[in-house]
Amino acid sequence: MVNRFLSTITLFSTAMLLQSPVQSHHAFSSEFDIDKPIRLQGVITRMEWVNPHTWLHMTATLEGGSTEEWMLEGGTPNTLLRQGLTDRILTIGTEILVRGYQSKDPDCIPKCRGSGRDITFPDGSNIFMGSSGVGAPPGGFSEDDQ
Repeated sequence: MVNRFLSTITLFSTAMLLQSPVQSHHAFSSEFDIDKPIRLQGVITRMEWVNPHTWLHMTATLEGGSTEEWMLEGGTPNTLLRQGLTDRILTIGTEILVRGYQSKDPDCIPKCRGSGRDITFPDGSNIFMGSSGVGAPPGGFSEDDQ
């Protein structure tokens, strides 16, 4: 009787594990290049508040006036909310400056990808949007990066 009960519990637990979605979490250095800082100015086109990382989508205006579509990984939704970033602040069309790091994969299809470090708004306010996870660069940027 006990063996049948344990077998049923094991079978049920295995079935539950197979049905749950798998989400992977990665180290910063596995996907982003600390030696390739980016500085993007443009407007927010979409914000994804999903775990394990948020994604900020923006249209960045390049020096020559052309545009480039970017998606920037941020910290967890909870991390961003604790920093003061909400859906009322990160609305479509908001002008922003994002500093961060480019993906190791330089292919921009369908969008360029990077890890956002911080966001500066037109009023000059600045909020950390990045991850403090494994391998993420400590601290902010140097004065030369601003």
